[in-house]
Amino acid sequence: MSLFALLAALMLEQFHPLSSRKYLYGWLANYVNYFQQQFNAGERRHGRMAWLLAVLPITLLAVLLFWLLYRLHPVLAWTLDVVVLYLTMGFRQFSHYFREIYEALRGGNLNEARRVLGNWSGMSTPELNSEEVARVTIEQALLASHRNVFAVIVWFVLFSVLGLGGAAGALFYRLGQFLGEHWGRAPVSELGAFGAFAREVDRYLEWLSVRLLALTFAIVGDFENTVYCWRTQAAQWSSLDAGILLASGAGSLGVRLGMPIPQEGQLIDRAELGTGDEADADYMQSTIGLVWRSVVFWLLLLGMLTLANFLS
Repeated sequence: MSLFALLAALMLEQFHPLSSRKYLYGWLANYVNYFQQQFNAGERRHGRMAWLLAVLPITLLAVLLFWLLYRLHPVLAWTLDVVVLYLTMGFRQFSHYFREIYEALRGGNLNEARRVLGNWSGMSTPELNSEEVARVTIEQALLASHRNVFAVIVWFVLFSVLGLGGAAGALFYRLGQFLGEHWGRAPVSELGAFGAFAREVDRYLEWLSVRLLALTFAIVGDFENTVYCWRTQAAQWSSLDAGILLASGAGSLGVRLGMPIPQEGQLIDRAELGTGDEADADYMQSTIGLVWRSVVFWLLLLGMLTLANFLS
């Protein structure tokens, strides 16, 4: 059932993507702001209590609802999984930026590629050349594919294997990740130690999914080069988890990522990741292939787990 729910959600998102997620994110922002307003006194223990009250009741409700629907009819539980996956996971949250940048670079329209990349990443892009635009775009795509697709799949599969319903796992991750962004990365001057617990939990949530995705890149790409880049380069990045994703993705593709880039008249120092050629539009196309091969690998893995469970 989990395999077919994941397939259905992917197909639904491809053929009928959400026109906008701003209302969903707006509701989430109002939801977490309520707990922040009620509990924030600048201390870690208040942040821990707010996190638990914001995340655990919804997760538990999703588990109970899955069990109830499954007892009524398995198709109802399957529908719940599809709906939750559709709302929490999706390529279309970032693929339109990637496609527009790719088409602009292919057409020789560097200024348009810079503009779209700036809107997507929030960084200053007027000084980037075409190779740097392609390089940063690939980096953004690898990180976004983890955050918007693979991490949700990992927690969906984990909760499904535990018999808790995949929908609860997808919600658990997405809420934890949202709180990590909303509270954990807020300035200390704004929230004090309130966001410390959300930041730590977000790090734990990402730990497993990041390493599983890096291993997937190794399996579906250049295994030896991926492992080499992962082991020797990832720790040089400012964030270890991001470093693992980018180094393993670069190694799998055989392209060089990272490296210094100009920003507002200054050269921002960044570690070199990967080996091989400089990034270009062709490697952007290869990145899409890597991501989709990784999705197929997880579908096959979930299919084997489903078959093993059926045979047992």
